[in-house]
Amino acid sequence: MKNLLLIAFICCNLPLDIFAQANPYSWLDNYQPNTALANQIPTPKGYQRTSTTTGTWAHFLQNLPLLPTSAKVMLYNGSEKSYQAGAFRVVNLDIGNKDLQQCADAVMRLKAEYHYAKKEYTKIHFNYTSGDKVSFDDWRKGRKPKVGKPVTFSAGNGKEDNSRNNFQKYLISVFSYAGTASLEKELQKVSLNDLQIGDIFIKGGFPGHAVIVLDVVENVQTKQKLFLLAQSYMPAQSLHVLVNPNSNAVEKCWYQLKEGEELRTPEWTFPANSLKRFKN
Repeated sequence: MKNLLLIAFICCNLPLDIFAQANPYSWLDNYQPNTALANQIPTPKGYQRTSTTTGTWAHFLQNLPLLPTSAKVMLYNGSEKSYQAGAFRVVNLDIGNKDLQQCADAVMRLKAEYHYAKKEYTKIHFNYTSGDKVSFDDWRKGRKPKVGKPVTFSAGNGKEDNSRNNFQKYLISVFSYAGTASLEKELQKVSLNDLQIGDIFIKGGFPGHAVIVLDVVENVQTKQKLFLLAQSYMPAQSLHVLVNPNSNAVEKCWYQLKEGEELRTPEWTFPANSLKRFKN
C-alpha cells in the first residue's frame, strides 16, 4: 500500500518527505497543527514572523502545541500555581509527578525532545553539575552514570534501548543532577543583535533561572525585533509563555530589549548580556 502511495506522490510531484515526518512532539499521541504557537499567537501589527524550515530547532519551538486559552499553569503535584498573572499561554507539555522539571530542566527537555524525535541520539547530552557529560547515546546502550565523587559509568550491556520509557528515565537523571549552573557553562554567549528562536536568557546559580525564546518577529519598516519567552519555574510546573510586565510592551506577550539592558520578566530579572545559545 505504501509503495502505491509513493508512486502516486511521485506522479503528482508532491513532496516525498511526508513519509519521514514523524510527529516531532512525541510526548503527544496526536499533534494538532491548529494548536501550534505560530497559529495561536498572532504577530503585532506591522511585524512579520520569522520564517522557519520544517525540521529545524526554530520550527520545532515556533510550532509547539498550546493548551486552550483557559488552561492554568499547574504544579507537578496536580495543584494550580498560585501566581497565574505571569502566564500568557500554557504549552501542552507534561510536567511529571516529581519536583524536577523546573526552569533549566524544561529548556533541556525541549532540546532533548527535538533531537529524540529526529533520532539524533548523539546530539542529546548535558552535563551534570559536577561537569560530567551524560549522553543519551551512552544511556541507551546501557552505559549509565553512577553518581559519586567522582561520577563513574557502567560498562554497558551491548544492547540499545531507544524506547520512550528509557528516554524519560534519562531525562529524570539529567533533571536530578543538572540545572542552571551546569547549563549556563554549556552554552555560548551571543549578542542581542543576533537574537534567534531557541536562544536562552540564563543566570546560573542556586537558585538561578532560565527562559527560552520561542518565537521572533521583526518590524517590516524599522527592523525592530520582538520575541516570545517561555519558562518553567520552582516548584516544577507547566511550561508557559510569559506575559511582558514592562511598560514598553508592544503587546501583552511580546518582549523588546536593547543591547546592554536587563531583562525583566514576571518572576525574574536577568542581567544585561545574559543571552546564550546551544552550541549544536
